[in-house]
Amino acid sequence: MKTEKDGYRTFARRHIGPGRTELTQMLETVGASSLDQLVEETIPASIRLKKQLNLPEGISEYALLEDLRKKASMNRVYKSYIGLGYYDCVTPGVIQRNILENPGWYTQYTPYQAEISQGRLEALLNFQTMVVDLTGMDIANASLLDEGTAAAEAMTMLHRVAERKQGGDGAAFFVSEKCFPQTIDVLTTRAEPLGIKLVVGDHSTFDFGGGVFGALVQYPDTDGEVCDYSDFIN
Repeated sequence: MKTEKDGYRTFARRHIGPGRTELTQMLETVGASSLDQLVEETIPASIRLKKQLNLPEGISEYALLEDLRKKASMNRVYKSYIGLGYYDCVTPGVIQRNILENPGWYTQYTPYQAEISQGRLEALLNFQTMVVDLTGMDIANASLLDEGTAAAEAMTMLHRVAERKQGGDGAAFFVSEKCFPQTIDVLTTRAEPLGIKLVVGDHSTFDFGGGVFGALVQYPDTDGEVCDYSDFIN
């Protein structure tokens, strides 16, 4: 047989929200005899729900986690063949503990501390330097949320450079049909208001003569193939 005292032993009853004495004092301060009277006097009847919510009794965090574990154990985990840029990856334990699980990296507060900002800038610079070394490109970007955004930023940068050099000519940007579809969609959205003609096709047969200011290819491509782009680049 459960008693009121048993219910009070739960963490929520003991630590979350006001107790009965505090609730009575607050109601007396605002001149209300009950919560129902307070609601009636402050919330218009036209927007108040006139029936009880169909909700079960609240449970503790521990009981909730146990219930979720039982439900999760009923799932059957099969081999996943998802691709198109969504791949499993190996995260070293030291990275997970010191970066991904470090509140200093994901806190909602803006990192005004100079030391944190300096560290992030240094990490981004090291990453960009590594990408340049691996790819042999002149520049590399960083600190973008997804591949589609990075591709769109690269396209707009090339477009601005082409406009300055060619006086507005060269308004076509080539995209390999082997790029991820979500990346092509972002490029299409970004290209339209800027007046950029987006050409999607086969990089091995496309004619780059006449007004193409840049190109985007996927490596590995959307089918997982590792293509040799040496001839394409040269």
